[in-house]
Amino acid sequence: MTTDAPGASTGPAHPSDRIDTSVAHPARRYNYWLGGKDNFQADRESGDAMAAAFPTVRIAALENRRFLQRAVDYLAREAGMRQFLDIGTGIPTADNTHEVAQAVVPQARVVYVDNDPIVLAHARALLTSSPEGATAYIDADLRDPEKILRHPDLGRTIDLGQPVALMLVAILHFLPDPDEPYALVRRLLDALPAGSYLAASHATYDYLAPQVAQEAQAVTRNGGSREAVSLRSRKEFADLFAGLELVDPGVVSVAEWRAEREPQPRPSVADVSMYGAVARKP
Repeated sequence: MTTDAPGASTGPAHPSDRIDTSVAHPARRYNYWLGGKDNFQADRESGDAMAAAFPTVRIAALENRRFLQRAVDYLAREAGMRQFLDIGTGIPTADNTHEVAQAVVPQARVVYVDNDPIVLAHARALLTSSPEGATAYIDADLRDPEKILRHPDLGRTIDLGQPVALMLVAILHFLPDPDEPYALVRRLLDALPAGSYLAASHATYDYLAPQVAQEAQAVTRNGGSREAVSLRSRKEFADLFAGLELVDPGVVSVAEWRAEREPQPRPSVADVSMYGAVARKP
C-alpha cells in the first residue's frame, strides 16, 4: 500500500533519499498493524491514533490481507489469470500476490507498483519469482497511470494484449475525490483487454456513527492530510466496477468474500468496515 498516498516517484533519483521517518506512511502503518517491524515511531503513533478511533483496525488490516490472498487464488485457479498488476503493494509479508498466484500457476507474471522507498528496498530483495514466472517492481504512483502503463519493466513482464488482473487492494481510500479515483481506475482498465479483472477493497463509513460518517465524507470530498483515509459508501465503492461483471458474491465485506474456509466465526462487517469485490471486464 502506499507520503503521497498510493504507489510518488518524483524527487531524488535514489529512493532512500525520499525516506522521511518523521512522517507516517500508509504502507509502514499497515505493516505496524500487521505486527511487522518495518515501521517507525511516526507510523506507530499514527497507527495507535487510528486504533483509538477505530479499535478493530488491526482486524480490518488482517482481513483485508486475507481477502487479497483469496482473490488472487480465485483469479489464478478459477479465472485463469496468468498476469497480475498489483498497485499499492505494501511492505512484503507472507503470501504476497506472486507467491499465491505462482503456487497455483508457476508461470504467473506479477508487476508490483508502490511509491514508498522502503517498500522498494524490500520488494527488490524479497519479491523473487518462481523460475517459470516473473516479477517486477515499479516505483510509481497510482495517480500517474501513464507512467505505470508506459514503464519498460511493465512491458517486459506483462503482455497488455492478454488479460491482466488489476489489484487495487486497500489503496483507493487514500485518494480523496479531488484526485479523481474513478477516472484513474477507468484509465487503467481501458488499457487492459477484455477478459481482464479488477480486484479491489475499500474502507467505508457505512458502519460509523452519523456524525463521524459526515466528517469522513467531508474529508473524502475535500481532501485532507496525506495521512487521511477517504471513506466511501457501498454504492460509491460499487461504482468503481461500473461496466464490469461482478464475481459472486459481489460487493461484500472483505471478511465475507469467499471466506467459507476461513476460521469461524468471521469478524462482523462493522469490525472490519471494508468492502471488497472482484469483477471481469467483458
